[in-house]
Amino acid sequence: MKRLLAIALLLSTLTGCEPPPRAGSVASSDTLGAEKFNTADEVSPNEEYVMVTTAINLPLFVNHDQAAFLEWGKKMGVRTTILGPSEWDVPAQIATIEQVIPSRPAGLLINGTDPGIAQAINKAVEAGIPTVVYDSEISNSKRHSFIGSNWYEMGRLQGERMAQLIGGKGKVAVMGILGMENMEAGFKGFQDAIAKYPNIEFLGKYDDKANVETAAKIAADIIAANPDLAGMGGFDSNSGPGMALAVKEAGKVGKIKLTTVDAEPEHLQLVKEGVIDYLVGQKRELFTYLGAQMLFDMRHKTVQLSANDSRAGVVPIPSTVTTGSVEIDKNNVDIFLLSPQ
Repeated sequence: MKRLLAIALLLSTLTGCEPPPRAGSVASSDTLGAEKFNTADEVSPNEEYVMVTTAINLPLFVNHDQAAFLEWGKKMGVRTTILGPSEWDVPAQIATIEQVIPSRPAGLLINGTDPGIAQAINKAVEAGIPTVVYDSEISNSKRHSFIGSNWYEMGRLQGERMAQLIGGKGKVAVMGILGMENMEAGFKGFQDAIAKYPNIEFLGKYDDKANVETAAKIAADIIAANPDLAGMGGFDSNSGPGMALAVKEAGKVGKIKLTTVDAEPEHLQLVKEGVIDYLVGQKRELFTYLGAQMLFDMRHKTVQLSANDSRAGVVPIPSTVTTGSVEIDKNNVDIFLLSPQ
């Protein structure tokens, strides 16, 4: 018996036979069509990825979106360029996109500021440039992917928290940039949430044009016209600070409840002071970093879903990615005021 076992082991060694895979095990990469995963494509240091936004100097964009994009480029060993007008100027953003297209960058990461940029996005896609829209969806465009927050959900969260803060009754208003697809979705989420409370009166939505002074003036006017105002919700990065300024000047801190988006240092400090009651922050670094990576993967055909994805009309990256949000109030604001470990 021992001799037969030795012969069997010797034959197995000589013939290179392998035992059959265990039940439930995964087959080796050789049997899984590994050719669909491209890991050998070299990266050129001159490979350029371009971010196009508007209000390019806005701290919210500089400290989060742009910082993450530049860090991604450094890690990947590629060129990253950030372009756009200094002010909130959608026509100038459109002109910037159209000026970039002839240079055929490896990928375009475009801030979805306004539905009017759809035509420029379509030109980039038709030119064969991988194009990802981030922050706000441009649903009437041919973008390859959208990555960002679910603004309806952010509005719903604000509405639900507002209802809790004011005890389900009173007058409320919201402000942001009217006409932007993401903010209109946010307004809708807010309104749908408070609609469940018959004793809450919705005064309307107001356009603060993402300007602190404008937001403060609108808030002051609303307070003057409604001495019994219960609360206000904000939907751009300057809404919260503007509303807070008006509430402070009216001497109604704590009496008028404030909720808003974003979690910049100023927003966090206002929560710490008890002026703003609730923040819904976005994962901006996450969606710009991942958006850039999707451009890279598309450009380098990292995952191939057919023999020729382009000819097959297949886009080998997700069509839509929502990255979620972060809720902040007095109970956890100190964690966000600290620097990341």
